Amino acid sequence: MKQIGDKVVKLGLMVIAVSAISSLLLIALFIFKEGVPFMVRLGAGDFLASSDWRPEKGHYGIFPMIVASIWVTLGAMMIGAPLGIAGAVFLSEFVPKSVMRVIKPTIELLVGIPSVVYGFIGVIVLAPWIRLHLGGAGLSILTASVILGVMILPTVMSISIDAFTSVPNSYRDGALALGATRWQAVHMVVLKAARSGMVAGTILGMGRAVGETMAVIMVSGNAVKVPHSALDSVRTLTANIALEMGYATGMHREALFATGVVLFLVIIILNAIAIMAMKKRFAKK
Repeated sequence: MKQIGDKVVKLGLMVIAVSAISSLLLIALFIFKEGVPFMVRLGAGDFLASSDWRPEKGHYGIFPMIVASIWVTLGAMMIGAPLGIAGAVFLSEFVPKSVMRVIKPTIELLVGIPSVVYGFIGVIVLAPWIRLHLGGAGLSILTASVILGVMILPTVMSISIDAFTSVPNSYRDGALALGATRWQAVHMVVLKAARSGMVAGTILGMGRAVGETMAVIMVSGNAVKVPHSALDSVRTLTANIALEMGYATGMHREALFATGVVLFLVIIILNAIAIMAMKKRFAKK
């Protein structure tokens, strides 16, 4: 009976795993089936490099939205990555372990906050402050970058903490025995030993920033134009899909699926880099 039970559990887990993988593959196939023929028909160059997005007139250039996505994502990383890594260093190296065991799960719970809450705070608090003190419309690249930077903090910080705590204590003890201060041991030894883990956390945070939709729609201004300043209103790739998919038909709908293909490939590349970085870290261990 025990062997039969084990076989049933094994079969059940296999069915669940295959179902999950199959669902992801079907989603990917559907997106590519709808989007790739449009890119081939229109021409990848015209689709990716044109700045003219006017679906009602047959113009489907997503270059302004690609630039906007890059600006917003880089801005978010400039805010979220340093703060996340610095917070991880502080929690893993300079506070008692009992405190860290309480704070780390609390930080990880922040991932579950709906993005619309972050967007609401950005619209009500941050955008008016930027408009009053820095100028511009308030709903801009800067606002979106700050909100996304805060949103990715739990991801970057949690993975970085795991990377720091996985560094053997003998590394720290050896540096201190050679006369290094506590900060020198962290800076010269721990940070270098955990580098691949920090890179993985940063890239995963970048993947979330690239794929975020609701908060970006609320705080970016949604203007389809190539930005020239951090205070300009923009529309990202994800925001464009969410805003127009509800009424798009024909080639317009296909163009949005092609935009999804671009996003899909970008996020796959980022996740692949993160996985390779994490494998490198565990291989060194």
